[in-house]
Amino acid sequence: MQGGVFRDAEAHYRIGDLGPGWSQLSVAGQNDLAWHNESLGAIVQVNATCDPSRDVPLTALTNHLLIGFREREIVEQEFVPMDAREALRTHAVATLDGVPRELLFVVLKKDDCVYDFALITPPGTPFGGAQPAFERFVSEFTTEVR
Repeated sequence: MQGGVFRDAEAHYRIGDLGPGWSQLSVAGQNDLAWHNESLGAIVQVNATCDPSRDVPLTALTNHLLIGFREREIVEQEFVPMDAREALRTHAVATLDGVPRELLFVVLKKDDCVYDFALITPPGTPFGGAQPAFERFVSEFTTEVR
């Protein structure tokens, strides 16, 4: 990634800056990009998958992100505008391997690609501390990269 722009064989897009306290992780083969905020115990992930032959609803794509999480409770789910399309934003609480987590997913389909964004934190204060950076980060997303 250079200058907020990610490019690979499938997709290219621009994302916002998470700000201080976030360090990029090496996630080759798992996601396009990921960051960790040690003081909050928070992870932010971004991934794009492009396949013109698949047209899966946003709710099904979001449910796929929840695989592996147990004791799931959807706190809020809404369709929101994003990069001239409609994205599904899902706030949930769940457990992963018995550990409580608070989650915020944003899933977007555009131009034969699915873009998913995830914020995963311990519940409560860490989520509240990480959410503003995540919201800003996602709000600056665009596939219009020059």
